[in-house]
Amino acid sequence: MEHRVLGSTGISVSTLALGAMMFGRAFGTDDDDCVRMVHRALDAGVNMIDTADVYSAGHSEEIVGRAIGRRRDDVVVATKFGARFGGDVMRSGGSRRHIVRSVEASLRRLGTDRIDLYQIHRPDPAADIDETLAALSDLVHHGKVLVAGGSNFTAEGIVEARWAAERRGRVPMRTEQMAYSIFARAGEYDVLPTCQRHGLGVLVWSPLNGGWLTGRYRRSTVGALELTARGRGAPRHFDMDRSQNQRKLDLVEDLTIVAADVGLSLIELANAFVLAHSAVSTTIIGPRTMEQLDGLLAGADVRLDVATLDRIDSLVAPGVNVSPDWQTYDHSKPSLRGHVIER
Repeated sequence: MEHRVLGSTGISVSTLALGAMMFGRAFGTDDDDCVRMVHRALDAGVNMIDTADVYSAGHSEEIVGRAIGRRRDDVVVATKFGARFGGDVMRSGGSRRHIVRSVEASLRRLGTDRIDLYQIHRPDPAADIDETLAALSDLVHHGKVLVAGGSNFTAEGIVEARWAAERRGRVPMRTEQMAYSIFARAGEYDVLPTCQRHGLGVLVWSPLNGGWLTGRYRRSTVGALELTARGRGAPRHFDMDRSQNQRKLDLVEDLTIVAADVGLSLIELANAFVLAHSAVSTTIIGPRTMEQLDGLLAGADVRLDVATLDRIDSLVAPGVNVSPDWQTYDHSKPSLRGHVIER
């Protein structure tokens, strides 16, 4: 599997990173099955695992810690803090208090003495960015965290954090984790170029746009799938009465043809599209089953030629989000918060 340097950190990461959001009680996945998936991914050349303290209320981190075991030194472990645990306002945000508590809990669950990449899950408008960076700097100096990063930041937020770090002598955020896919391309205008300009490594979440680019959602099957999705509490994303979702259904048919013409599945096309951007270091795959993992790993080394990328551009223009649900978290526009996909 191809490896790329994570921004300017010097850390080499596989182009596919294993996402552990689906691990644990929240998604009903068996612990032993999850451990086997981790081992399968590592054996296939994946060397990065991304999780978060809120995934299954910490259970995901516990599974990851158990799975990596004696292979700890072969794995780049990334986790996140800051998203709220249920309704507990005391267990969220970017304050020093929360960060210090969170890192100790994550280290314990992961069964390790350091976190390779510690990311704020989303910007916290209630905390001065210097407060967050100061706490992260202390963790880096103490060796509990090796690299600090952000997630779901706007381009302006990235620049502000860089400015604050330089002016106050803090450890800067060295990476950005963002939503990016064929259906969510707004970051091409600002976030991705900003990351390149400042040497940040980019981790992509939801390269399959929440399942839309798997090929499961077709006009012939969408009725039953929509009912299932609504039962899981995601009505907006799968509400087929919305015009943008109707457009997605049309685009899935067109993209399936593009993929078939170059001998690929839609999943392979979607992941390869994300990795075609020069700013991207790795894209996070989030399987729930071994079958899904094997399908994702099969296309690990697929790369798209210019002609295929041009065909994708003709269907979804660069810099365009097919629907407004998939956008970088923007703390400067409170009116948009209700429309941002939570993960």
